[in-house]
Amino acid sequence: MTAYRYLAALASGKTEDGVIDADSARLARTLLRERGLTPLTVDAIGGEGVENKPGFRLRRVLNGQERAILTRQLASLVSAGLPISQALQTLQAQAEKAAVRDLIAAVRSDVSSGQSLAAAYARHPRDFPELDRALIAAGEQSGHLDDVLSRLADHIERATALASKVRLAFAYPLIVTLVALAVVTGLLTYVVPQIVGVFTQTHQKLPILTQMLIWLSVFLRSWGWLLVIGLIAAGVAVRAILKKPAARFAFDMRLLHVPIAGPLARLSNLARFADTLAILVAAGVPILRALEAARDTIRNHVLIAEVDGAIEKVREGASLSRALSRPGEARGHFPPVLINLIASGEATGRLPLMLERAARQEADEFERRTLMLTTLLEPLLVLAMGGVVLVIVLAILLPIIELNQIIR
Repeated sequence: MTAYRYLAALASGKTEDGVIDADSARLARTLLRERGLTPLTVDAIGGEGVENKPGFRLRRVLNGQERAILTRQLASLVSAGLPISQALQTLQAQAEKAAVRDLIAAVRSDVSSGQSLAAAYARHPRDFPELDRALIAAGEQSGHLDDVLSRLADHIERATALASKVRLAFAYPLIVTLVALAVVTGLLTYVVPQIVGVFTQTHQKLPILTQMLIWLSVFLRSWGWLLVIGLIAAGVAVRAILKKPAARFAFDMRLLHVPIAGPLARLSNLARFADTLAILVAAGVPILRALEAARDTIRNHVLIAEVDGAIEKVREGASLSRALSRPGEARGHFPPVLINLIASGEATGRLPLMLERAARQEADEFERRTLMLTTLLEPLLVLAMGGVVLVIVLAILLPIIELNQIIR
């Protein structure tokens, strides 16, 4: 069966919209008429609907928090003994957003037609990434879907909380920077020309600092729009260049060696990798498939290449710790602590536990460094803003001081 979103007219003249399951659009209209409704539009949102084609939707429906809530609620309903289809129907009725209801209806329609939940999720890759599908497939095969869904919800909540902390940490420095740029631009384009106009009428020889300020003010007033266009064009060009694999690999390699940004990028990627790998292995996913799914959570192409190399070595029979440590080769970017914890887990048979511990260590270190960086950025940005304003004020005051000396 397929889920259809409909808009129908009531006998009173009002309209009603909702979702109905039917084998075809024609049958959906028939069912609506049996309810006393006059169908106006009936569009498929599941089954043969185009919205189920992978990659068709331009943006995702579920954000991180909504995905975590949906997964947690589904885990609770499944653990209570409800069939998947009925649990999805309950979640569909509780959803507040129409787009979320349509998404759940499409998934439920696929499940009702005989597909597994993982296969139904696979038809919506933007909203349900590879990690979700791999975990759910393992849970369905092992018969412990409720436990797997609960682990997945924990993972999504941790990832969302960490991302929120990072955004909040950088919010204040970003606001200070934008305010500073606005203040300086206003001074240069409005205040400075009015004040400096007095000096030009006196035909006084202006200090170098004042002349430079005037040149900068004239440039911004005359060609500021060109500067903005140039910056936008440069950003578009850089983004297009970074889409090329070779250029992106070179950029990511340089990024990992930048003093402050490099460790942050490495820690954030490795924390996601270790956490994802931990819950996949704990759910009983084969190590090769778990590595492939965990690799997809990495954003740095250098680290992706190292994981690809490790996957090949594991496929040849090497242990995970040995594959990641790259013995006999140039040292990789996986820290010794992470590799040692993995080796300990392999030796003791507690690999998921050791991976979870490694993920927590990497995430804690990433959060600590991020907070330290933002704590240092705040006073530095204030000092920089004060320094720029001070230079502008000095450039304005120097001619006044020289004029007073001449008068005396």
